[in-house]
Amino acid sequence: MFYDEFSRVASKNLRQQFYEALDRHTPSLIRMMKSKRGKVGQSLEGFLRQIDSQVMIISHPVSKHHCDTDHYAAMSAIVSCRTCAQVPVGILTVISEDDPNRNATSLHLNPTSVAVILEGEIVLDDLSSYAEAFCLLVGLIYALHIDYPKSMRYSFEFIQKVLLDIGQTKLSPKMQTLKNSLSS
Repeated sequence: MFYDEFSRVASKNLRQQFYEALDRHTPSLIRMMKSKRGKVGQSLEGFLRQIDSQVMIISHPVSKHHCDTDHYAAMSAIVSCRTCAQVPVGILTVISEDDPNRNATSLHLNPTSVAVILEGEIVLDDLSSYAEAFCLLVGLIYALHIDYPKSMRYSFEFIQKVLLDIGQTKLSPKMQTLKNSLSS
């Protein structure tokens, strides 16, 4: 239902374009992540190691090019409304009590359930994967004209303008460089 509405508003097939862009650009994004050095490189290396160790049990590898762990927190299955109210934009992960990697800094690539939070409310829940949740989150933010979280503005702009090719196409010099790097 949401995908049809997004298609009407943006004249794009959100799901198809999002997954095709991920499939096309993931190898280049991983190559760029592996080349990073310093503190950011160490954080990315840890995430990539977790992905490599779990890639066999999921159908679609997850990659992240923005690594600010303040935005990602593992929450228990019982989430208070007060906790969600503090999250303007986010993806909530429900993990099993017996998950051996149950801590806030681990990537939970095989969650029990995934939900999308907008303006402190769970707006979509019982989603099957991070990729689906993130695709829907990007679509909702665009369709509802919600401001990007300040600390993730460039990540969302990259997804919107480069991966999905929607909205204004004028890119900042850094964004243009990243787009060119993906093409090479």
